[in-house]
Amino acid sequence: MSTAAIPAQALIVDDEADIRELVELTLMRMGLRTQAAASLAEARALLGRQEFDFCITDMRLPDGLGLELVRQFSGRLPIAVITAYGNAEMAVESLKAGAFDFVSKPVDLGVLRKLVDTALRLRAADATAPSEKPADDGGLLGNAAAIQQLRGLIGRLARSQAPVHIAGESGTGKELTARLIHNQSPRASGPFVPVNCGAIPTELMESEFFGHRKGSFTGATKDKIGLFQAAEGGTLLLDEVADLPLHMQVKLLRAVQERAVRPVGAEAELPVNVRIISATHKNLGELVAKGAFRQDLYYRLNVIEVRTPPLRERREDIPLLATALLQRLARANGLSKVPVLDRGALDLLVAYAFPGNVRELENTLERALTLCDGERILGEDLQLRPCYLVDEPAAAFAATVPRAGPALPATPLDSHVEEMERQAIREALEKSRWNKTRAAELLGMSFRSLRYRIKKLGIE
Repeated sequence: MSTAAIPAQALIVDDEADIRELVELTLMRMGLRTQAAASLAEARALLGRQEFDFCITDMRLPDGLGLELVRQFSGRLPIAVITAYGNAEMAVESLKAGAFDFVSKPVDLGVLRKLVDTALRLRAADATAPSEKPADDGGLLGNAAAIQQLRGLIGRLARSQAPVHIAGESGTGKELTARLIHNQSPRASGPFVPVNCGAIPTELMESEFFGHRKGSFTGATKDKIGLFQAAEGGTLLLDEVADLPLHMQVKLLRAVQERAVRPVGAEAELPVNVRIISATHKNLGELVAKGAFRQDLYYRLNVIEVRTPPLRERREDIPLLATALLQRLARANGLSKVPVLDRGALDLLVAYAFPGNVRELENTLERALTLCDGERILGEDLQLRPCYLVDEPAAAFAATVPRAGPALPATPLDSHVEEMERQAIREALEKSRWNKTRAAELLGMSFRSLRYRIKKLGIE
């Protein structure tokens, strides 16, 4: 029997009869079967003896909070929460507890229908046999523990509609992570719209985000939809969200809270069904403390925080990443043969701190492809900055990495690299008046690493 022939079943939990009836009527018109409960006890009893595809519960019930249902049953089915109008704290708390989504009172039926539709798509995706689901990591390569944890977290976040904030250094794959959350979610068939908040001129921000009506300002010769409307039914990635000016943060907060936008020149707000993911390499908490970022917006966006690990914390993945990137770059450049990374070159990559992370690794390999002889990439082709060939643990780890080819003649390259390191360290020590702590900061390495390099290179 097909899934379409069996109506989905929803549980409505609310102690107000009129709200129960309104929600039941709306869901029945969508083709769902419904049951209702007026208390936590009734809801638990129903959930304990039969299967439901979706549940929506009021936050405050006569015998407790709807959050208790979320914590107990959200692993079994999508649960949405009805919160009091303007109660942002409760909405955020419910999402952190595992709620699929929330809707504010008075219940907007358009928002409710979209919410239920998304929840049922998630339920249908969960019912898909594991063998039918594509095993695609979307390019998030690596076997390090940090990457495996990130993959697991992405899978869990894809089941929710909670706003996600992705924090991480430049080049660590924040947009890739956001795209994976989108692709594994019920919104995968909808658009994924990334926007760099720092790249939009201040005077055009409102129009870009919310759209405008013809004639609303000089140059507005026709209606234009904004980024929120372009992402309808999908995901909007606010990259470098820390760069938004304060006046735009206010408008963004309202759009996120009300799930509606008002185009420039329009008289009414338009409802939008968009999941928000934000990202930045800056510390939003510090910006909030300085007054440069609104605290209320911060709590709305940072319901769940994801950290993308820097490359230096997963050096064991560098050989795998380097091989994959070289293959991709060779294809992009029309090369019939992929040059092999020499043993010495691979050792240098593993011992390098990569302040620019995976993006810097890609740029380094692209440069090396141009400089190499077409057969083999040598250490000198990488043109790495000596001051970032850092610590003792990295050098020790390099000895354990599987080799891609025979070793370079060690003396010329080693001597050249050591002399460049020696010069860079001396310059930093002189600038800091031989304060090793300050010199380590200038060089972007730890004090322990600097002390090791000074001893190894014989710098007095």
